Amino acid sequence: MAYRVRGLDPDQFAHLFGLSDEGLAKLGARRRLVADGEGIPDRIGVRELQGGETAILLNYVHQPADTPYRASHAIFIAEGAGAPCDLVDAIPDQMQGKMISIRAFGANHELASADLAVGAELPPIIARFFDNPDVAYLQAHYARPGCYAARIERA
Repeated sequence: MAYRVRGLDPDQFAHLFGLSDEGLAKLGARRRLVADGEGIPDRIGVRELQGGETAILLNYVHQPADTPYRASHAIFIAEGAGAPCDLVDAIPDQMQGKMISIRAFGANHELASADLAVGAELPPIIARFFDNPDVAYLQAHYARPGCYAARIERA
């Protein structure tokens, strides 16, 4: 079954782009200049930010439904990011070598299943989860820090 990996829509963060550091702080966010080799993942492009790029660190509600699984965590986004990641039947390079927690949710936004794998090993797990018609979507999280990485849907 075909799947699609999607980054976050940059429009929901446009109000943060270009704010002063004080303005970001009032919203509980902060700006960071990325150093070479730092390994900061952008959740819009689902890519590693390069040295000299600017990231915004903020708390993001990645599971907004009013269930016990409602959740948020810190994420980085590239300041001024354009089009989000939208890959079909491919795992983004940024996730390839990382341990990923993959979480399957039903249409009711309740957790249906979960698994762990290095990003390159995710396709068969994604296929297994989507073989279950009760699974509506998946969320990928970087397992070590627990941060949201991307949404995975049926293509």
